[in-house]
Amino acid sequence: MFDVAIVGGGPAGLTSALYSARYGLKTIFFETFDPVSQLSLAGKIENYPGFEGSGIELLDRMKAQAIKAGAEGRVEKIERIVKKGEHFVLIGENEYEAKAVIIATGGKHREAGVDGETAFIGRGVSYCATCDGNFFRGKRVIVYGSGKEALSDAIHLYDLGCNVKLVSRSPLRAEKALIEEVAKRNIEIVQNATLRRIEGSGKVERVVVFLRDKNEEVIFETDGVFIAIGMRPATDIVAELGVERDSLGYIKVDKEQRTNVKGVFAAGDCCSNPLKQVVTACGDGAIAAYSAYRYLREQFR
Repeated sequence: MFDVAIVGGGPAGLTSALYSARYGLKTIFFETFDPVSQLSLAGKIENYPGFEGSGIELLDRMKAQAIKAGAEGRVEKIERIVKKGEHFVLIGENEYEAKAVIIATGGKHREAGVDGETAFIGRGVSYCATCDGNFFRGKRVIVYGSGKEALSDAIHLYDLGCNVKLVSRSPLRAEKALIEEVAKRNIEIVQNATLRRIEGSGKVERVVVFLRDKNEEVIFETDGVFIAIGMRPATDIVAELGVERDSLGYIKVDKEQRTNVKGVFAAGDCCSNPLKQVVTACGDGAIAAYSAYRYLREQFR
C-alpha cells in the first residue's frame, strides 16, 4: 500500500514524486515509453530557469532527485485504475494499491490524418525530429505544423544539415524569439497550406500540398515528412474512474490540481491548463503533491 501513486515519469510526475516523498509519503511513480515524456525528445532546453541542455539530461536529473528523496520508480505501463473502498488499485503487469493517485500521463503526437501517412511511418514519416533527424542529414524534409513544436523541429533539422521547408496551415503561432530563429536560418515557409497526400515508392518521395490562397495543389519533392501539429492527451486511463475531461480529452482540474474524484489529482500536459511547458508542468506537479498530502492528512488521520 502506497500513500501516493503517480502515473507518469515526465516533469509533472517526477516533481510530484519529489514533493510527495519530501512530505514523508510512501510514494511510487510509473514511467513508460507509451507515451514517452515529451521532455525526453527535446534536443535543447533554453527556457527552463537555471538550466540549459538536452531534455533527456534534465529529465534524468529530475528522476535521480525524486529517487534520492525516497520515491520508488518503476518502468511499467499502468493500464487501468479502479476504486477499491477508500483506496485505488493500479493495474499493469502487477497490481498496486494507493490511497491517492496523481495522473501525469502527458500526451501523444497528433496524426495529420492524410493519405499515405500511416503507410510511410518509419519510411520517411516521423513525429519526432529529435529521434529521427539524424537519418535525414543532407536531405530534403518537410515540417508540417504552425506552432512551437513545428518551429522547434524546423530549427533542429536545419541545424543538423537538412534542407528544410516548413508547411504551415495558418500564420505561425509561436513566441517571437522562436520565429526570429527560423528567419535567421532562411528556412522556407509555405503558409496557409494543407498537407493532402504523402507519396512514394517504398519510401517518402513527395507530398501534395493544397495552397488555400491560390486554390491549387502543388507537389514538393522530399525525403521526409515531420508531422508537428500538437498533442492529444493520454487520459483514457481515467475514464473508468469517472474523472471529468473536456471536449479535447484534457482532465479538468481546479487551481489545486484536484479532479472531480476525491483522491485523484492530475498535473502537466494531460490537464486543461493553457501553457504546455516544462516549467508549468513542474508547478502543477508540486501543487498536486501538496494537495494529495493535505487530502491524506484529512482523510486518513
